[in-house]
Amino acid sequence: MTSVKDGGFYGWPYSYYGQYVDKRVKPPRPDLVANAIVPDYALGPHTACLGLAFYEGNLLPARYAGGAFVGQHGSWNRKPRSGYKVIFVPFVDGRPAGAPEDVLTGFVNADGETLGRPVGVAVDGASALLVADDVGNIVWRVTPAAEKGGRPKTPGS
Repeated sequence: MTSVKDGGFYGWPYSYYGQYVDKRVKPPRPDLVANAIVPDYALGPHTACLGLAFYEGNLLPARYAGGAFVGQHGSWNRKPRSGYKVIFVPFVDGRPAGAPEDVLTGFVNADGETLGRPVGVAVDGASALLVADDVGNIVWRVTPAAEKGGRPKTPGS
């Protein structure tokens, strides 16, 4: 996750995360790699972060205000699997600040089988978080847990 700078070069396809060269790409371009910008915030390798929504609502706890929800579609060729969840990245003064928090998990069972893959995230008109799951073919609506006798449902629970 990074801010975008006018005219900035972020490495692809020659490098990743700054100057880490992708040796599979031919011909190499060391001239470009030397100027590749390192992202502001690491979201993890092979997590396939495909959805992003900043939260300006007031339904979820106040700690989410101004931060970003990120849908991590997940790895397909890695063991153990990585991603397969929705995380929250806190922001302060318009920049990522602090460790990510798991918000919606349970998309992979104990045997490593995929139950869902979050892809898109959005905020609805009532300030609930919406998560599109392209394996489960469903849109999850995330709201605070009920105060009496309830708990939020997550995939696989």
